[in-house]
Amino acid sequence: MSADTLVCQERAALAQAWFEELRDRFVVAFETLEDEAPEHLYAGAPGRFELTPWLREGGGGGVMGMLRGRFFEKCGLHISQVHGVFTPEIAATMPGAADDPRFIATGVSLIAHMVSPRVPAVHMNTRYLATSKGWFGGGADLTPLIDEQRDEQAPDAALFHDALRRACDGFDADWHPRFKAACDEYFFLPHRGEARGVGGIFYDRHDSGDWERDFAFTQAVGEAVLDVFPKIARHRMTEPWTAADREEQLVRRGRYVEFNLLYDRGTMFGLKTGGNIDSILSSMPPVVRWP
Repeated sequence: MSADTLVCQERAALAQAWFEELRDRFVVAFETLEDEAPEHLYAGAPGRFELTPWLREGGGGGVMGMLRGRFFEKCGLHISQVHGVFTPEIAATMPGAADDPRFIATGVSLIAHMVSPRVPAVHMNTRYLATSKGWFGGGADLTPLIDEQRDEQAPDAALFHDALRRACDGFDADWHPRFKAACDEYFFLPHRGEARGVGGIFYDRHDSGDWERDFAFTQAVGEAVLDVFPKIARHRMTEPWTAADREEQLVRRGRYVEFNLLYDRGTMFGLKTGGNIDSILSSMPPVVRWP
């Protein structure tokens, strides 16, 4: 094992520990929202996360976290740390894998679909992947489900973008416009000619040459979402909705399904590397409708 590979593995362990810490804090924050949701709109007992460990046949594993509650209709919150050997097809596309196809990847992913059409869906993932080289990737995006909120200048979108801008600006003022543009390009459905939501930031193969700085930035992205999304949720959770709102929500969820099955790189990577199928596909909304 080369010295570079050993360093990357040690760094992966540090990243994994923080991803687990972030997961635990999201659990507390989201279960608190379950408790706070007004009973006249959200009947039943508050939901709690079920954390289920899993093992990957090729090496490593993770913990799949699922919350099905009265406010969160379906929320997936997952940790993974997998290792093994890339296939020649994948190794050819990965920095540092041409000569040594061994890899280690760790990350945390979040996708939440709410009962209320008035509360946007939210997605976040941050990850560290290493061969003989290592890099971070991830981002976050917001998906309002009703037309009146589907504008970058709408209050929820503006708040979300400002939180991510501040996370980026703490490191480099050029990062937010670049990562925002990458997000807008990535979360787009070419066959429909429309964006999945109102965007956020997206970055991949991020290696500035300063690992500690890149790790701190990835942590800042997680912290930003942990701070801003509960604010958006609390602002919207008391608003009543109509049957027409629910219909619009279900149709818009169909766009989410189309993107994740046709274009999502994380879905493809997980399937090609033997990840946990239930965890990979947990991003699918629980109820969807196509007109």
